[in-house]
Amino acid sequence: MKTLQDSIIFRHGAKIKGRIVQPPMLTNSGNDGYVTQDTLDYYAACSQSAGMIIVEYTTVSENGGPSRSWARDREQLTIYDDKFKPGMAKLATVIKKNGNKALLQLVHTGREANYLAQLGQPVYAPSAIDFSFLDYDVHELSDTQIKKIIEDFGSATKRAIDCGFDGVEIHGANHYLIQQFFSKWSNKRNDFWGGSLEKRMNFAKAVTDKVFKTAKKYAPKDFIIGYRISPEEIHDTVGYTWHESTQLIKTLTSEFDFDYIHLSLPEYNSKPNDSDKSFAELFQPALGDAVKEIIVGNIMNESDAEDAIRYADLVAVGRATLIDPQFGLKIQEGRGNEIIEKISPEQVKKSHLTPGLINIFSDPKMEPHLSGRESIYDLHQKGTLDESVIKNGTGASYNLDNFKK
Repeated sequence: MKTLQDSIIFRHGAKIKGRIVQPPMLTNSGNDGYVTQDTLDYYAACSQSAGMIIVEYTTVSENGGPSRSWARDREQLTIYDDKFKPGMAKLATVIKKNGNKALLQLVHTGREANYLAQLGQPVYAPSAIDFSFLDYDVHELSDTQIKKIIEDFGSATKRAIDCGFDGVEIHGANHYLIQQFFSKWSNKRNDFWGGSLEKRMNFAKAVTDKVFKTAKKYAPKDFIIGYRISPEEIHDTVGYTWHESTQLIKTLTSEFDFDYIHLSLPEYNSKPNDSDKSFAELFQPALGDAVKEIIVGNIMNESDAEDAIRYADLVAVGRATLIDPQFGLKIQEGRGNEIIEKISPEQVKKSHLTPGLINIFSDPKMEPHLSGRESIYDLHQKGTLDESVIKNGTGASYNLDNFKK
């Protein structure tokens, strides 16, 4: 019988303590993309939140972001150049100080690079479509630009290895560039990179190939590689359903030795409209025996986590680790009943929440919210938080367990 305290050994030998993972969550703490002291303080505080901590979505290309940012000193992190390595090396070190694993999530945000647009710079996507929810133009990537981004994923992987990270997660979810290529709604190309379902898989396959080849050449044997996917993309029109995304995952796990697949979900036990099974259950046949499955979504206490491991190998705990950065440690030590479940000014200090996170979660409009948020309303900085930070690019509310990472 599975327990939350079970050690997990990935297929290439990496071992983590327990089945709890901290998912990547945007901290809005970067300064021109650089790691700041706020970044380091927050991740140092949550170094015991889980056996594996995945750092927030980090851009691999200069034109890959920032996304979800509203000020120069509250940006998304980046690793598109060697100049960002010293800060990233410090970040890996503070996360690993208690013996837990540190991973870096790699992304190109594509059309979601809204802060680039605010700075008057071009924003790129698979196709030049007039997206009604964006207040800026989107330019179509050329074949040369696409190949450069693929190379950038490889270079970012090498930098992550150099900085001491234990692995990387390829971000193929949450409406960012890899998902944009896979979606028939946002990808209208008729070349190698779009058209049929198989061609819409080509960008994800090419990025994965570059990441694996880089890791094989430079990384330790037990370097962890994961892939995050949104099981479905359904708007007024359908970009893809789980029937197609499971085909993508089956293709990726058949061709590449992934350690895990991470499902981005609003609720850990979510189901599609056309099945009685959860997404977690529906994806398992596509994984094979060697690939672990991580699920996420509204896991707020030990009881939730215990229920969630009935569905998957590992459970990612987001908002609850913002409240109590020792969530994983307390479960591992049999003290799950001591987990703090409500935010307070005291917990804000203990968690070293960044100014960006404080401002988001102290806003009365933020959904989903942190329990106890009324106690930190007075920390909100009036007039500094743009509505686009509360709402994502598709008009849906942020899900912090699914946090546009």
